[in-house]
Amino acid sequence: MIMDETQSTVLSILQDLTGEDVSSNMDTNLFDEGILDSMGSVQLLLELQNQLGIEVPVSEFERSEWDTPAKIVAKVESMQ
Repeated sequence: MIMDETQSTVLSILQDLTGEDVSSNMDTNLFDEGILDSMGSVQLLLELQNQLGIEVPVSEFERSEWDTPAKIVAKVESMQ
């Protein structure tokens, strides 16, 4: 599987925050699996801002749009 830069950065951030490598299953529900929680979401948004320049106000964070690695990558790409 060839990853683009955005996908690899998102997966790297997720792994740093959670200690989990989710690259093998991009459709894993991060919240249902207990990999990501509300605090982790805030940290994820901060890291996306730091590393990719993506501005996502927490008030606009819709959990259902960010609950899998694939959705996070798509969301980030749509904002770049």
